[in-house]
Amino acid sequence: MAPSPGRDGRTRIHVVSDVHGNARDLARAGDGADALVCLGDLILFLDYADHSRGIFPDLFGTENAHRLVELRTARKFAEARELGARLWAGVDGDRAAVIEGAVRAQYAELFAAFPTPTYATYGNVDMPPLWPEFAREGTTVLDGERVEIGGRVFGFVGGGLRTPMIPQALNFVRAGGTPMPYEIGDEEYAAKIEAVGEVDVLCTHIPPDVPELVYDTVARRFERGSRALLDAIRRTRPRYALFGHVPPSRWPRRMRIGATECVNVGHFARTGRPWVLEW
Repeated sequence: MAPSPGRDGRTRIHVVSDVHGNARDLARAGDGADALVCLGDLILFLDYADHSRGIFPDLFGTENAHRLVELRTARKFAEARELGARLWAGVDGDRAAVIEGAVRAQYAELFAAFPTPTYATYGNVDMPPLWPEFAREGTTVLDGERVEIGGRVFGFVGGGLRTPMIPQALNFVRAGGTPMPYEIGDEEYAAKIEAVGEVDVLCTHIPPDVPELVYDTVARRFERGSRALLDAIRRTRPRYALFGHVPPSRWPRRMRIGATECVNVGHFARTGRPWVLEW
């Protein structure tokens, strides 16, 4: 059930994205809010700031994680794929099963930390087929769908767009038929944007395709933003377009596109603080 306005007649929503294993701060992210909105990327595969953290260094060590980050930052994708292939060749057991086991352990802790109510969508570093197993009562998962929160309509579109970086990290590891990372084609993503339609607040994991909003200051590269999302913002004019995915040089990073306030809500894994939307 959508929350009603608080005692002072106002509604306060806390928004997080790119949680990447930060269960400790996630457990407090909803304090003082009527609801929490999560824009995905719960899993921590590899921490670009601390190469000792995540599933990748747990499997292959910090030194190999550091080398992978170097290659990805330098956009040496072929060499990164070769490194991944060599490392996985030395792993006993099915690759998908190994990763899924590690992801399940993270999801158990992270979904337990969600407050009630939470409205969440997938990031590009997530395993959607596993979410129904961990999403308890009070957590609503939406993708290409709308919901009313405090009298305003929120639309949610999860996942990311395909990039050259998919194979080098996981070589198209699949869980339940879904490729990991959860990156999909442009047409499929555009169809989800279209299904959401006109809303007050448009919530996505990735940003619209605007140079100022897609540059990753940590990895020092341009990420993929969505042209379909940008077109929808211009056409439907939501009050807010909220997203994460790209580490901002300052928090939050925001700009206006026509009548819409576009806000990168920040990397929760680093800040430990939600972005606040209040009306």
